[in-house]
Amino acid sequence: METYYNVFVRNWYKRNPAWPGGREPGAGPKRYLRRSVTYDDARAICREYNDSHDPGLLSRKAEFEEA
Repeated sequence: METYYNVFVRNWYKRNPAWPGGREPGAGPKRYLRRSVTYDDARAICREYNDSHDPGLLSRKAEFEEA
């Protein structure tokens, strides 16, 4: 049986002017891009998203998890 994955994006930091650089570590909520895709598809979706989007100050990146 094949394992499926959910692809999502989230920020790895939150704004906090009291911290150096104006941000503090803190994983934000997940916003799902795709659900129930194969491992290879999940990797490709993450690669495409991360290559075409600037992570910005809060380090917003695509990831995947087992469904």
